Amino acid sequence: MKGFISSRLHPLTALLLLTAFVIAGFFVGMFLSMVLVKVLFGYGIVEMQQLLQSPTDYPEGRQALLVYQGVTMVCGFALGALAFIKFNKGNVGEYLSPKPQVPFNALLLSAVLIILIMPANSWLIEWNVNFQFPEFLKEMEAGMKAKEEQLKVLTEYLTKFDTIGSLLFGMVIIAVLPAICEELLFRGVLQQELIRWFKNPHVGILVASFIFGAIHFQFYGLFPRMALGMVLGYLYYWSKNIWVPIVGHFMNNGFTLLFLYLHQQGQVDVKVESTEAMPWYWSLGSVVISGLVLYVLHKGYNQVAHPAVNEDRF
Repeated sequence: MKGFISSRLHPLTALLLLTAFVIAGFFVGMFLSMVLVKVLFGYGIVEMQQLLQSPTDYPEGRQALLVYQGVTMVCGFALGALAFIKFNKGNVGEYLSPKPQVPFNALLLSAVLIILIMPANSWLIEWNVNFQFPEFLKEMEAGMKAKEEQLKVLTEYLTKFDTIGSLLFGMVIIAVLPAICEELLFRGVLQQELIRWFKNPHVGILVASFIFGAIHFQFYGLFPRMALGMVLGYLYYWSKNIWVPIVGHFMNNGFTLLFLYLHQQGQVDVKVESTEAMPWYWSLGSVVISGLVLYVLHKGYNQVAHPAVNEDRF
């Protein structure tokens, strides 16, 4: 368990320090992104605020928003997490990946797993979207739905790809950077510190996954993101290598963006952004096959950690 539970700080102190580094990183990121956006696109603070409020009024502002989002994310999530590690641990590699080597077939199977769970997750997506609050919370529900619609417009605006070039640029900002930055923070640091605090890996993974889902500020996507976070969390806990959840996270985002682009181009009929559940037999098959793959990965990663147990794994 080297690298997963050792620390010279109390877990609460570590989490508070991590929060401070992340907040500081976001302030730095917002400043740098505004400078870049001004230099590259000519947008100032007022224009960016208007762009965020009414993105469809600025069809030429998509790249500016993507640059703003990417720089802010790198500074807040990635640099904040790395600064915490350097302050608290000193050795980034040992902290994030106590097991520096991962068999390629295990890494590939972990990535494929993220695709396999999508039909099952579609039922969770539909349930979450149609969740009904009690009557006394209807005002809060209306506010969250209004926010959801606003973010939906923004997401559709940012994922409108007219060319291969725009798709590749979107892949970098929406798939590659979130996979690296969010996994460094939520799995690489937060999950480890929560496991150390609760002294229970399952509770630590659950709480880290909840925070991962909640930080997107979209209740109607909270539980599917939690489910994804838990899968990535267990893959990281078993493999002890940060590249495993990074590749899985990229597979989720990249696969979605690719099919979104193909649908926009009329190449496929699948609406990957749909909130409707897939047919029950697809979802049932997804649950069964994903469960088997998780079992194989658990046993396989355990073999990597303890080679003498069974030399035939992976």
